[in-house]
Amino acid sequence: MKKFAMAAVAVAAMMAGGAQAYTAGTFSNGAVVPNVIHNGSTQFTAVGVVNQSGHATPVFWTFFDQNSQHVTDGCFVMTDKAYRGFNWLAESGLGLNNKRGYLVFATGGGTAGPYTCANTAHDVAGQIGVHAFQVDTAAQDVAYTPVIDGPLGTTYGTSGIAGNLTTMDADSVNWVSGAAQSLSGGTGTANFSMRYYLENGSSTNIVVWSTGNQNRSHTVNIFDNAQNRKSVNFDLTQTELDWFNPAAIAGRPANFVDGFIEWNANGALRNTATPPAAVSGSIFTYSVMVAPAFGAMQTVLGMHR
Repeated sequence: MKKFAMAAVAVAAMMAGGAQAYTAGTFSNGAVVPNVIHNGSTQFTAVGVVNQSGHATPVFWTFFDQNSQHVTDGCFVMTDKAYRGFNWLAESGLGLNNKRGYLVFATGGGTAGPYTCANTAHDVAGQIGVHAFQVDTAAQDVAYTPVIDGPLGTTYGTSGIAGNLTTMDADSVNWVSGAAQSLSGGTGTANFSMRYYLENGSSTNIVVWSTGNQNRSHTVNIFDNAQNRKSVNFDLTQTELDWFNPAAIAGRPANFVDGFIEWNANGALRNTATPPAAVSGSIFTYSVMVAPAFGAMQTVLGMHR
């Protein structure tokens, strides 16, 4: 997704829009499902969409890989007040077994219609709500997948995806209102406390999604549940969607099995300049914990301030 430095006036505009905390379960002109995959049979991401736009609405979807490269897309029309299920296993097409990525849903039809899939302009006033979960029929398990609410935007403080929704690419969206915001000036709301639980055979993976260039080593403080602290690092190797296993962090004390990782991610995104310069964008994190005592996967949002 598009990366660029933010001017002070744009910062003010974005903050005036209230993009200072996660939002979930709201209606807007689009949403991001940050972690999507199927294995061709028993595991798949299931999505639900509700239309409250006041009229029929074409919903354009695009699947990006972990480095935000366009893979495939589609469109479906929803009448007002309609609900539609979206099964990634059925919708993905061939050759995407075990291909992890993320989905962007955006309302089409422009500001005045016609509201059909032939009108590929973004409707910035569209109102859809999206939810998702990961299904494992073999294990008879379902895990909640957090959805990042919109609005979606290409410039900070201004909603809307420029251009054709059928040809979205890595530069089409560079902020999502429902995520935390990492600002190049070192301000924003991207200071995370990310939960981990490794006790009694449990495991945790921490998912990190952003609008760009997070692939590097990140220095953080790890805490146990008795307020003990140690400075460590975690590595992200993919540009926009990745995860890491806290159990594998070098230098983690063996008795740090229940706690959180504190990550100040403001200015954490990088562009490709040499040396790399901080850029601005949206960041979203959550933990997926598997505990034998629970008997199922548990999803915990990465808290932020």
